Amino acid sequence: MADRALFSLAGKVACVTGASSGLGQAAASILAQNGAKVVGVARRKSALETWSGTAPGETAVVAADLLAQTDCADLAAQIAEPFGPPDILINAAGVNTRIHADDVQPADWNQTLGLNLSMPFFLAQQMVPAMAERGWGRIVNFASLQSRRAFANGISYGASKGGVEQMTRAMAEAWSARGVLCNALAPGFFPTELTGPVFADPAKAQALADQTCIGRNGTMDDMVGPLLFLCSPASDYITGQVLFVDGGFTAK
Repeated sequence: MADRALFSLAGKVACVTGASSGLGQAAASILAQNGAKVVGVARRKSALETWSGTAPGETAVVAADLLAQTDCADLAAQIAEPFGPPDILINAAGVNTRIHADDVQPADWNQTLGLNLSMPFFLAQQMVPAMAERGWGRIVNFASLQSRRAFANGISYGASKGGVEQMTRAMAEAWSARGVLCNALAPGFFPTELTGPVFADPAKAQALADQTCIGRNGTMDDMVGPLLFLCSPASDYITGQVLFVDGGFTAK
């Protein structure tokens, strides 16, 4: 197999949740630029349409409030309409309420666990049968530094992302033998809407950069290689793993 073919997504259909902004939108654009037909899913329809209008390659959008979604079968059917059932699912949608443990309310907890942990599982559950029928599929969840590290005001977010790491292993155990490989990316600090308060303070941003081995925070370009690796034939013998894209933050 030629090296270029190892990372090719030609002929593949991908679904990316959280595609209206941040790392989700970056992931959707990366996949589209590299040959996949991409369906972006998020709550904000106008932001999705703006992305789709400028994204490279073939794209479509499905506006849906994932937290309020009660019928994942119906959502999966909507996602399959433009290009057919996805070969690749990227679960990038997420929320971080940043509330101290003393003040977290059940609604805050349920919102975070629902969007960050429950929805990725139930959406994947709907998409796996078509992937398994073809004998090839990729599920990439978004874990976090907080899958393994505790951060201030992050108890519900950390619980959800710790769950994502273990869920990824359990997904791999359940579905890999049918050709559906399940892995996760765990980003360090990247400039997104979720991390906006951090990057708005140069001192805080620099302090985080100093925590990495490389000496800087992430840029969207740093996601290209890892994402293509986990979505392409290059990762045919990789499943149940979490790849930290953090400049060595978790190594120190």
